Amino acid sequence: MTPRFSRRAALAAGGALALAGCSSQATVEQSASGAPRSLTLAHSLGDTHPTSHALNEFAQLVAERSEERLTVQMISGGVLGTETEVLEQLRRGIVDMTRVAAPGLAQYFDPYHAFGLPFVFEDEEHFYATMDSPAMQEIFTASVEHGFRGLTYYTSGARSFYTMDTPIRTVEDLAGMKIRIQNFASQTDLMHELGGSPIVMGLGDVYTALQTGMIDGAESNETALTDSAHGEIAKVFSYTEHTMIPDLLAIGTPTWDSLTEEDRSILTEAAIESTENHKSLWAETVEQAIVDSQAMGVEFVEDVDRDSFREATSSLVDDYLEQYPQIQDVLDIIEQAR
Repeated sequence: MTPRFSRRAALAAGGALALAGCSSQATVEQSASGAPRSLTLAHSLGDTHPTSHALNEFAQLVAERSEERLTVQMISGGVLGTETEVLEQLRRGIVDMTRVAAPGLAQYFDPYHAFGLPFVFEDEEHFYATMDSPAMQEIFTASVEHGFRGLTYYTSGARSFYTMDTPIRTVEDLAGMKIRIQNFASQTDLMHELGGSPIVMGLGDVYTALQTGMIDGAESNETALTDSAHGEIAKVFSYTEHTMIPDLLAIGTPTWDSLTEEDRSILTEAAIESTENHKSLWAETVEQAIVDSQAMGVEFVEDVDRDSFREATSSLVDDYLEQYPQIQDVLDIIEQAR
């Protein structure tokens, strides 16, 4: 079983790394000498989430292929802070790796803004064809000078709206509704275009916010209904499928620079293999989430006028291209995969 830090141990480890200054030269010598080395992987997901299972598999593969010389210590559940906070720790070498929603990386590397835009992927097949392409792998590795590089991605499904009791079939149905969103500029802009009121809050606060009426709904994939128990309160899930936002497994540049070529290969190959296995696990998890949610009384609305949502948000891509010209590289890769 993959080791997991307690909060106290995790914070102590982070502090020790910071005090040590994360000397790249020292860790290069250690790695080259063949001495055992432990890498920290911090993320915000709960232990039962399918992507957490993929991360644990990644850690197991790394240990097996390095014959236990290289291990990964998992710090899950947001113990070290928000995704933004952990990204800063990653770039400074305090933690070694993290799982983060791709648009969260855009504050450091503009091309990642593309992943928060609506309706850039046609469907799951198009999404996988894009993300598995060699050209996309080049995007993942192009951010080293910005403090990190991508090892692999994980799907997080298509995001749709779910509410207490109101079906969302057209844009007009969202007018004035308070919807919880992730802390990305693209998601705030998306909600404004759709006429809703974006409410940024952590995932852990959504259940209570729904329960108290602080928000009218949220947007995510089907697993939020079961993994976060939102289906106990929100009883209507409307398939707008407005975004498909990948997660990225990123490694900090300080850590990457300290590794031997052999260890880099071990990490990269293990990461990609965990992604392949995650695809089938994700599909099974979503299918089960639907069954379990229906048993909780959730209604799944499929007769959604997606064209109305596309039309209402069509200008966002042009607006973002004007602000962040580098997203054109990602949009070109997406187009080529159609």
